[in-house]
Amino acid sequence: MITVRSLLLFALAALAEIGGAWLIWQGWRENRGLWWIAAGVIALGAYGFVATLQPDPDFGRILAAYGGVFVAGSLLWGVLVDGFRPDRWDLIGAGLCLLGVAVIMYAPRTAA
Repeated sequence: MITVRSLLLFALAALAEIGGAWLIWQGWRENRGLWWIAAGVIALGAYGFVATLQPDPDFGRILAAYGGVFVAGSLLWGVLVDGFRPDRWDLIGAGLCLLGVAVIMYAPRTAA
């Protein structure tokens, strides 16, 4: 159950961070205005809090693993929201990143 919770938190963090960055992009680059930018800043702040809810106590491990989630999530966001079409190298790279997440977060560890 802890792993499921952790995975859901990674997904929520990705939604907040990628969504926040996308909102800022839309506000600034696509000239949608300051309200879009403000919403993006709030979403990015929410991401910071969501990351603290992970059950693992190590900040470095959480953020390192989240990097892989961010890579894969960004590609998925591009597909779902912006019509991006990843090529096989994008998909292979995202898969490798997610494999790294699995190793970093969920490999069995012995007490040090």
